[in-house]
Amino acid sequence: MEQRSESSILELQPRVARTGWRHSKWLIPVELLLVVLIYVARSKHIIKVSSIPPMILLAWFSLRLRDLRWHDVGLERYRNWKATLGWGLIAGLLLEAFQLFISQPFLVHVLKKAPNLEDYRGLAGNLKMTLLFIALIWILAAFGEEMVYRGYLMNRIADLFNRTQAAWIISLFVVHIVFGLSHFRQGITGVIDEGLAGFLLALLYLRTGRNLAVPIVAHGVQDTIDLILFYLAKYPTL
Repeated sequence: MEQRSESSILELQPRVARTGWRHSKWLIPVELLLVVLIYVARSKHIIKVSSIPPMILLAWFSLRLRDLRWHDVGLERYRNWKATLGWGLIAGLLLEAFQLFISQPFLVHVLKKAPNLEDYRGLAGNLKMTLLFIALIWILAAFGEEMVYRGYLMNRIADLFNRTQAAWIISLFVVHIVFGLSHFRQGITGVIDEGLAGFLLALLYLRTGRNLAVPIVAHGVQDTIDLILFYLAKYPTL
């Protein structure tokens, strides 16, 4: 399987331009407006459970419209399965340690407020519910959020600015402000902490040559550890 070059974190040269209205970058603001509408629908409880399924549908339609596949934004093995799972596991453990012992304690100290994690309090001692949540986070968070935020939105914003180095930097910051805000239910501490976690996952995405598999594994590992801590009633700020 052909792999992307890893010589640079960012793609410095724009892709070969494709012609036709389906490849016009002026479609991107329309797509971003639809993203905003999905977020509004979620905040108004029109979308009941998660904004990720309609976002994935939008992303899939956008890719198909432009004759692309998920493979084209990085949904493939990183080198091989051993490397994919190994680097994903290591990255997930490091990200979890960073969040538990550095970023979250620092934010709680500065903001004087813990993240609002009340939605997870019911997992304490409840094995069936914890296992259900683990399955859901691998589907909606690990796979879903990585495909939407790193695979779709980062690439579309980079497309808007011709995929230059500056375009990827803009995309990196803009998308992860949005990613943080999507965790508004966790309060200001949770918004900042999750935005930072997403930012680090995005750096991992770029560093692996825009490969989604390693961030998917890392994200799933990190969230699984959180859920186990919730089950054991050992999560520091809950």
